[in-house]
Amino acid sequence: MKIVRKAIFVGACAMLVSPVFARSAIDRIVSGNYARGGITGTVSSSPSGDLQCVPYARQLSGIQIYGDAHTWWKQAKGRYARGHVPRVGAVMAVRPFHNSHLGHVAMVSEIVDSRTILLSHANWSYPGKIERDVTALDVSPENDWSEVRIWYGPSQNLGATHWPVAGFIYNAKPGAIPDLGSDRLAQVAAPPRTALEAKTARKHRHADPIGEIIAGTY
Repeated sequence: MKIVRKAIFVGACAMLVSPVFARSAIDRIVSGNYARGGITGTVSSSPSGDLQCVPYARQLSGIQIYGDAHTWWKQAKGRYARGHVPRVGAVMAVRPFHNSHLGHVAMVSEIVDSRTILLSHANWSYPGKIERDVTALDVSPENDWSEVRIWYGPSQNLGATHWPVAGFIYNAKPGAIPDLGSDRLAQVAAPPRTALEAKTARKHRHADPIGEIIAGTY
């Protein structure tokens, strides 16, 4: 009987830290906390027909870089400020991964919190279509935005793939914008709190539930 109980316990622990369980737990948090108009965003066609991600990101952000998406991060060096903190108006540069050989670029349209942003981009969920204000979730263990899950329209949920991110390109001169880290994101996204409110909130909620799920400690 003891052996059976031990096996059940070990199996439960394995399920808690498995990638499938982590994805489902993250999905529950996201859908529970951010279920609003922006999480699914809107989809539309370009007036000129099918649109690639590069010209749309360039049009929205004003960042004048040309060429395939995977070249943007290197091209931006010395021309534009770069960093690893999302800011409204910045372009997120996604590295080539799996069947995406050319990479992807998308503009940050809103910061929700230190783990969640909204993107406006083209040619992602639907070939040649524009998606506005769709969710991207930082699933990197260190909350450094090096890996993200991005909203996938056909499934009406975050895609399961952890996309590698090179960083964010800002429409500013190199060195003009300091990369202040994820703590700054939390300060920007959250309304001011009194000391008592902050202490109470810490008691009743996890500081970084996504990170804790990834680490298996949630």
